[in-house]
Amino acid sequence: MDKKEEKKVSGEDKNEATSTPKEPTKPESKSQLPNKNNNSRKVLLNLITVVFSFFIIGLILVVAQRFDNTTKKTRTFSDLISSIREGKVSKIELSSSKEELIVDLYKNQDKKDRSQVDTETFPNISTQSTTSTLENLNSALGKDKINIGSGNGEIQYVERQKNWLEKLLENGNLWYLILTFLIIGTAIFFIRRISETNNRAISFGNSKAKVYDEMEDGEKVTFKDVAGNEEAKQELTEVIDFLKRPEEYVKMGAKIPKGVLLIGSPGNGKTLMAKAVAGEANVPFFFVSGSEFVEMFVGVGAGRVRDLFKRAKKKAPCVVFIDEIDAVGRQRGTGLGGGNDEREQTLNQILVEMDGFESNAAIIVIGATNRPDVLDPALLRPGRFDRQVTVTAPDRKEREAILRVHSKNKKLSKDADLSIIAQRTPGFSGADLMNLLNEAAILTVREKRKEIDNEILREAIEKVMLGPSLKSKVITPTQKKLTAYHEAGHALTSTVLPKAQKVQKVTIIPRGRAAGYTFHSDSETDAITRTKTEFLSEITVLFGGYVVEEIVFGEVSTGASNDLSRASDIARGMVTKYGMSELGPVSYGEDKGMTFLGRDMVEKQHYSEEIASRIDLEVNNILKNCHDECRKIIVTYRKYLDKIAETLIEKEVLEFEDFNEIVADILPKKTTQA
Repeated sequence: MDKKEEKKVSGEDKNEATSTPKEPTKPESKSQLPNKNNNSRKVLLNLITVVFSFFIIGLILVVAQRFDNTTKKTRTFSDLISSIREGKVSKIELSSSKEELIVDLYKNQDKKDRSQVDTETFPNISTQSTTSTLENLNSALGKDKINIGSGNGEIQYVERQKNWLEKLLENGNLWYLILTFLIIGTAIFFIRRISETNNRAISFGNSKAKVYDEMEDGEKVTFKDVAGNEEAKQELTEVIDFLKRPEEYVKMGAKIPKGVLLIGSPGNGKTLMAKAVAGEANVPFFFVSGSEFVEMFVGVGAGRVRDLFKRAKKKAPCVVFIDEIDAVGRQRGTGLGGGNDEREQTLNQILVEMDGFESNAAIIVIGATNRPDVLDPALLRPGRFDRQVTVTAPDRKEREAILRVHSKNKKLSKDADLSIIAQRTPGFSGADLMNLLNEAAILTVREKRKEIDNEILREAIEKVMLGPSLKSKVITPTQKKLTAYHEAGHALTSTVLPKAQKVQKVTIIPRGRAAGYTFHSDSETDAITRTKTEFLSEITVLFGGYVVEEIVFGEVSTGASNDLSRASDIARGMVTKYGMSELGPVSYGEDKGMTFLGRDMVEKQHYSEEIASRIDLEVNNILKNCHDECRKIIVTYRKYLDKIAETLIEKEVLEFEDFNEIVADILPKKTTQA
């Protein structure tokens, strides 16, 4: 219980309840120098490999030829003459070296079957004489000579010509050729090295933007793949329509925004929106990350910006998408120790290029960032990023639509209800929902099930929010009872207060850092604004565990530390920001400046010490009143508290239906199941 942090999902504390993954970003470009050096080493290694391979192949051919010749049986010239006279010879072949006679001898002396022959080698005695080998054979045969020749004679006579390898090996020509090849290869290698060095110096400032029309068709994304944010899609649809029908807008005298800035929290789908624009527009789409402009060398970023827009103008109409534009678009002249000159030069070049378009250029720049507060004002003025589109977190209906998109390739059971999952995941971004379904698929495989059912989906929600369940953790009976009553206090208070979020699940199974938790859901629609009554109800619910520990056990534990911290933050916000106290409609809060932006490093207090004391007094009054209200509820409905706690000790988990059966008598008339 001392490690407990109660988690609940609500509009105000959704950032605490969920760990929102950041939107995937493009990796920063690596330095090109190590890659070029590696390429040079690879070229040299390939060159050596080719030369060595040629040498080995030639050596193998020479050895094979010599081995083939030595395996033949060698006989005397007289034996050849005797074989000719006996009619055993089918063919005589003079070797290319003129030193040997390769003779085919019939295996079978029967003239009816003379198709099979043996090959034997005989020495050539005419190598030193001026007469030909054929003349010497006829001379040796004397009066018994037979018709030997290359025509239609009984015995065929052939003189073998030297092949290219034998000619190459003659007089050591091969070694001259290898030496020439090495010299030429070395020259080519050094020429390429010099050329690569020059090209690297010239092309280092070239843009690394990827053109969408060069991508594979499998990567194409359309608005059908993007659920929710209909208003944002409508804004981008106008941009797409202009790219398809620019003449109609020109006739009407309308000018399309030169830049559209997508703003939203990480994971809400800004990059996905831009990809959908590329898929819908059917025009060239340049994709580049803001971090790819900046390198360690001065002037590279500005050069890459110039090259990017030069390429874009050649392919107009087109779209240029700069993801994470805050990497180069931060406010100029700020930061500790002065600004980054290279980054500022890059930003200046972007400003010039965006505002220097011709009226008919039909180039639209789309930027995406989750930090619009740090962007330079010159980047946001009309003529550059004229239009800002907010990509918001999805509401319940949009979450359900997003879940259906991501579940297309998942094996869901027939009874799987995605509307329940959408109701239980307020504050989840599109990336969170995709991760949730992925975790559900992993859990299904782990449990060796064939389909993803509601039980798996609910388990995936809890795992994403709080971490895996610690079922193997040993919990003492005393600790278990303390956790059960603590969570029962939260659940009971939520049920009694009409403006409080209603209970969906209560469990005392440890998960992550929480010893137990009460799971709440939002109302029918996710609240954009909150009222004073809703804030007070939330603080009262947070006091539920603390008050129960006071009443039942006579002392409080460390398990309520997170509850008290959240309650205090809400109360202070009511007093200093929202004017929900006796101090009146005055806001005493001021956002802290970011030190890296060169703003105030210390938060300034724009009110007197007397006002500070009154603020503290008002905060304490709010907390005390909520504490007293919670105590009245617990005392009044003590029997329901005991029943909830006892059931939790027995079952460890109470789902929506089971919990409602226990508190049916005090349950509000209209309760929406999630």
